[in-house]
Amino acid sequence: MSDTPFLQAIAVSKIYPGKQLSGVKQTNIVIEPGKITAIIGESGSGKSTLLRLLYGLLSPDEGTVLFKGERIWGPEEKLIPGHDAMKMVTQHTDDLNLFAKVWDNVAAMLPATDLNAKQQKTEEVLKQLNMARMADKRVADLSGGEKQRVAIARAIITRPQVLLLDEPFNQVDTSFREGLQHDIRQIVKEIGLTVIMVSHDPAEVLSMADKLVVLKQGEIIEEGHPKVLYQYPQNLYTAQLLSNCNVLTAAEATLCDLKATKTNVVIYPEWIKLKLITKTKAWTVNQVLFKGFYEDLILQQNETLLRVVNEESGKYTEGDKVAVRVGKWLEY
Repeated sequence: MSDTPFLQAIAVSKIYPGKQLSGVKQTNIVIEPGKITAIIGESGSGKSTLLRLLYGLLSPDEGTVLFKGERIWGPEEKLIPGHDAMKMVTQHTDDLNLFAKVWDNVAAMLPATDLNAKQQKTEEVLKQLNMARMADKRVADLSGGEKQRVAIARAIITRPQVLLLDEPFNQVDTSFREGLQHDIRQIVKEIGLTVIMVSHDPAEVLSMADKLVVLKQGEIIEEGHPKVLYQYPQNLYTAQLLSNCNVLTAAEATLCDLKATKTNVVIYPEWIKLKLITKTKAWTVNQVLFKGFYEDLILQQNETLLRVVNEESGKYTEGDKVAVRVGKWLEY
């Protein structure tokens, strides 16, 4: 039975009728064990619907969801919806006991039949998620990011085989987000946990995921390793999801000395190099946007705008004339 996929959806559809149909349709997906799979797509593309189908919170209108070859029961068939081998964490932390300590919130998920084992497992999980220092704090006194850590700790302390994360970092401050992402990756490595996450943030999925699944209007249009999809997206839609890219028409691309054969030309801001010039027929620095260790420059020529990453802060000012050299571009 080694050929049996770990978790898969076979031709599943779940359609929500209305003025604009939403949900997923005729979708096939295979989730690999011990990996982080990220499902991405614009709002309304069916990301959360697919996640809930995989978990068993929703029943498909058509198709089947299988875990290790066995069909996952939907809410109509199961008293407590959701597969027993899985846990889901959303951006909401409503199920936490706000007036209890962090320790008690996490330990409460384990039975009290073996108190030594309960204490040991609670300590282990708190350590894995770098939460030992907050064990005696009330949940009500925690930040949004800290509450999210508590929710994740509660989910993984029972050692589920699959952890599902639905926009898990929305409430987490940017300064703490990277640390939490790192801790989740470490847990995946240490215990072989399988993670399926939904996110709208390219930075999250590119740094965390082993595999990306791109949804558009309820259908998977491409999937693969984050680095491959970022560098060589097969669709304009994917390129726009993963990067704040420039999308030019073939005519506009000639301003960058590019001869395009297709309708749209995509240029990532980091693929453009600049040089100061004095010619009148050049790009003008319209805006300089400070981003910390780098700047985003907004260039303009005629009615066309171009975003460029500049790592030499202070080199260019508004009104400067520059020439552009494009090292790479994509056509769609």
